[in-house]
Amino acid sequence: MTLSNIQEQEFRKIYSDYSPKIHRLCLGYTGDAMLADDLLQEVFIKVWQHYDKFRGESQISTWMYRIAVNTCLQYLRADKSKHKTALDNLQFKEDDTETEKEQQVQLLYKCISELAETDRLIITLLLEEVPYPEIATATGISEGNLRVKIHRIKQQLTTIYSKYERL
Repeated sequence: MTLSNIQEQEFRKIYSDYSPKIHRLCLGYTGDAMLADDLLQEVFIKVWQHYDKFRGESQISTWMYRIAVNTCLQYLRADKSKHKTALDNLQFKEDDTETEKEQQVQLLYKCISELAETDRLIITLLLEEVPYPEIATATGISEGNLRVKIHRIKQQLTTIYSKYERL
């Protein structure tokens, strides 16, 4: 597939704008930074291959999040026996140079990785400050249900987080 120069410039802008967000979404699903890097590349290969098919019926970010989620789920379902769970992959470094904030972010993603697939998507998009209507579209639920679901997810994360505080 060959894209025009204008399409290539658009793609480069999309990549620079969305790659950090897509990477964090992949990290939320896998709990492994290197695997998230690989999945990020796979997502953008798919975006590149299908960019000319994007119809603009939703925002480009919604379309890309859907590709990212499907890519992550496809990977995780491919062969569960070969893949460790996200919890097994994520390990804390006992390095003095690691800041407390980095540890908290790592713990947050560890907790997120314990959530159900849809809940991981919702909370990751919420952390990326994606607007509620866009999250609702990406997940296929109404905005009203989304607000209730977010409240429940936050309660679940609090419970999961408290398990680790006791360790």
